[in-house]
Amino acid sequence: MTKLIVVFLLVALISPIAHAQNPVELGDRREIFVDHFLIDQLDGLEIVKHAPRDEGAVFPFDKPWEGHFSAYVTILKDGELYRAYYRGLREAGKDGNEDEVTCYAESRDGIHWTKPDLGLFKVQGTSQNNVVLAKAAPVTHNFSPFIDKNPNADPSHRYKALGGTTKSGLIAYVSADGIHWEKLSDQPVFTAGKFDSQNVAFWSESENQYVCYFRTWTEVGFSGFRSVGRTTSKDFIHWTEPEQMTFGDTPLEHLYTQQTSPYFRAPHIYVAIGGRFMPGRQVLTDEQAKALDVNPKYFNDCSDAFFMTTRGGSSYDRLFMEAFIRPGIGLDNWVSRSNYPALNVVQTGPSEMSVYVNQDYAQPTAHLRRYSMRLDGFTSLRGRYQGGAFISKPFTFKGNKLEINYSTSAVGEIKIELQDEQGDPIPGFARDDSQVIIGNEISRVIEWNGNNDVSSLSGKTIRMRIYMKDADLYSLRFRN
Repeated sequence: MTKLIVVFLLVALISPIAHAQNPVELGDRREIFVDHFLIDQLDGLEIVKHAPRDEGAVFPFDKPWEGHFSAYVTILKDGELYRAYYRGLREAGKDGNEDEVTCYAESRDGIHWTKPDLGLFKVQGTSQNNVVLAKAAPVTHNFSPFIDKNPNADPSHRYKALGGTTKSGLIAYVSADGIHWEKLSDQPVFTAGKFDSQNVAFWSESENQYVCYFRTWTEVGFSGFRSVGRTTSKDFIHWTEPEQMTFGDTPLEHLYTQQTSPYFRAPHIYVAIGGRFMPGRQVLTDEQAKALDVNPKYFNDCSDAFFMTTRGGSSYDRLFMEAFIRPGIGLDNWVSRSNYPALNVVQTGPSEMSVYVNQDYAQPTAHLRRYSMRLDGFTSLRGRYQGGAFISKPFTFKGNKLEINYSTSAVGEIKIELQDEQGDPIPGFARDDSQVIIGNEISRVIEWNGNNDVSSLSGKTIRMRIYMKDADLYSLRFRN
């Protein structure tokens, strides 16, 4: 009898279904498969990373006040208008020097861009320019705006930004229209960092506070690895003591930029598509660099783009160490500080989103480039031809329908089973009741025997078992 009890207890301990778990509260949020937040078991499936597609240059940094060292780009989708902000700098100089300006471009589709003559500042002898901030060093070194989604924000402060260097600290700016900017305070709002990069902030809907991710180093001063810190604020003026971000069980690397921002279709998940820097990893010879007219100080290293995520707190989930965007064909892509992604991913079509990357740094051909992805298509759950299954953690949801973003081959398929907390099929929602899902859609509502109403399960603790063959699942969401 005693042996039977011991065996029973051992089975209960090792069985992922048998032991109790606190349910994940999904609500009606969209979940993308960038971590193991919802995953209990993967049997024959894997999470795969998708490479963005190069769509070509969108505009050069070719104005006299822009040039070779234009960098630290921010892209905002503001209703029907796309806004780009970036540093203009033709000749390399000390961080935060007076020659740095903040430039502006705009677009109606995210693909075709113009640089309006704003007439705000006289730069290099003319007021006919696209400069929104000048004579504001060192803020113009890395000025990084966002649209404040705080429901209690002052409308005249709808746009906010941070900029500055170690010497100045981060200085806050505000704007009513995204064009005309003024200081929020003469004093820096945050000083406990190194700031020698693009330091990004936003209003977090999920955390109900402002969040800032900023440059740190892993050792004293400017030594060790370039890394990331985090601080939060309720009013954008008073910030908490900083936390050093961690990266799980992964090796430290130089993360030159991190570009942490809420994913617009799942804002509780912050995506970080930043620039990885490889100091001393030289590709070009002196002769090749001279032929490209690369600044002599900027071809001894190389860079690419990485991908990681966080759901708040002091830890990133770095599921993939491989590059998210590799340097392109041609030696011009293999110079120092090139291939740095702009801040924010934005939607650029009914089924498409884009990330922008500055390329050909320190060269006459310096420009901004666009890369496209499927909506939610950073990663996916993938089933090979042999097929496999995903079992979720216990969760609760709100809504009456289950929607998925998926693709299959002609021979592939997906079937979805809803289970009770113990892992038993719920009558009417078993695998045999599920429709066979074939196709390629951004939004597909799931049916079981012709019924798509799951409202009877809303608020209850359930599990999900998804069967997949030669298919990708990009996201899922319960909704009304």
